[in-house]
Amino acid sequence: MPEVTMPRLSDTMEEGIVSAWLKQVGDQVKAGEILAEIETDKALMELEAYEDGVLEQIIAAPGTTVAIGEPIAILGDGSGASAPAPAAAPAPPAPAPAPTATTVSAQANSAPTAGSGSAPAVPAESGERKKSSPLARKVAKELGVDIAAVTGTGPGGRVTKQDVENAGSTVAPAAPAAAAPAPVAPAPAIAPATGDYEEIPLTTIQRVSAQRLTESKQQAPHIYLTSAIDVTELLAFRAQINQTLEETGSGKVSVNDLLVKAVATALRLDPAVNVSFAGDKLLRHNAINIGIAVATEAGLLVPVIHDADRKSVSAIAAEGRDKAARARDRKLRGEDMSGGTFTISNLGMFGIEQFTAVINPPESAILAVGAAQDELKLDGEKVVARKILRVTLSADHRSIDGAVAARFLQQLKELIEHPLRIVT
Repeated sequence: MPEVTMPRLSDTMEEGIVSAWLKQVGDQVKAGEILAEIETDKALMELEAYEDGVLEQIIAAPGTTVAIGEPIAILGDGSGASAPAPAAAPAPPAPAPAPTATTVSAQANSAPTAGSGSAPAVPAESGERKKSSPLARKVAKELGVDIAAVTGTGPGGRVTKQDVENAGSTVAPAAPAAAAPAPVAPAPAIAPATGDYEEIPLTTIQRVSAQRLTESKQQAPHIYLTSAIDVTELLAFRAQINQTLEETGSGKVSVNDLLVKAVATALRLDPAVNVSFAGDKLLRHNAINIGIAVATEAGLLVPVIHDADRKSVSAIAAEGRDKAARARDRKLRGEDMSGGTFTISNLGMFGIEQFTAVINPPESAILAVGAAQDELKLDGEKVVARKILRVTLSADHRSIDGAVAARFLQQLKELIEHPLRIVT
């Protein structure tokens, strides 16, 4: 009978945390029933059973971090014959020397698997091919560890990521080439001078977001362009739409919903910004999928409105409300957050007039939206009050030139200042 393995529940997921088991050992399970809740880098998601059976063994206890593809439970026929014997606890390793900057940097790239012990490195038998997960092999390559020499502590002797990291901590790093700069150890965290503070562990979402956004700033050369847009007509247009929707009993449309539609329309007219950088080539996306940054207690999530250019403003509004609510309740599915090609981050509701945002990889651009402010402008010889909204486009200069970004903002400004063009 099959193992239940940690699935890939989001496009950026490399490992997940078993948050809770909703079935217990001995329970009958039907295909489609929820076995467990899994915390990923983006949300708390439900793990469904793919076939009928009896839950014979739970391998990963609640709170355990498990790499994609690693087993977390065993489904059987109830006899228990398919459940492997628990792996023997590995012997404690000899004290490792103090890690160098190189090993600290390498180990920081992956969080250790909770609940697993250290495993000594011993040579593999001649001709034996070690069972290992893709993540374990990836980490072994990064740390320069011979995976064939690592003793696996997973089911059936499978080599896990933790086994590789434990082995890597005892391997002296190769001396850097003469031309390569010496690695620099990260600056130590600075505690408050008084020592009066509370430690708050990062959630999985916060930890992965911190890693990915740091990589984004380090790898993608950001350029920033700001445009001041007159949204007086847009706000009047919104009021008309909402009056009509109210008469039909439908939900209201927000300014952000109109901006999503405007951005999607601008990307359809000029797809040069709807791209991703891929080394020696650009990926120009055919679909226009707009991510909407949503702040939650667990961290920042970005649900995606797929094919936003093909949807009405009212449909975007309904989908946006639903996904934002499910994001705050941590009930988003993997497909709700996958496939984004452009992101909007709006802090206008907090009174922020203008800010810059970090690009959400693998996208090449993100639009930061501030609050609409009353400003005086000349209209011929008259001074009139207008509502002005400032937006700032952050773009990856590897894939989007300054002129391309400027042309996109110019097109977006034209659409927003003439809102009928957004819906026609």
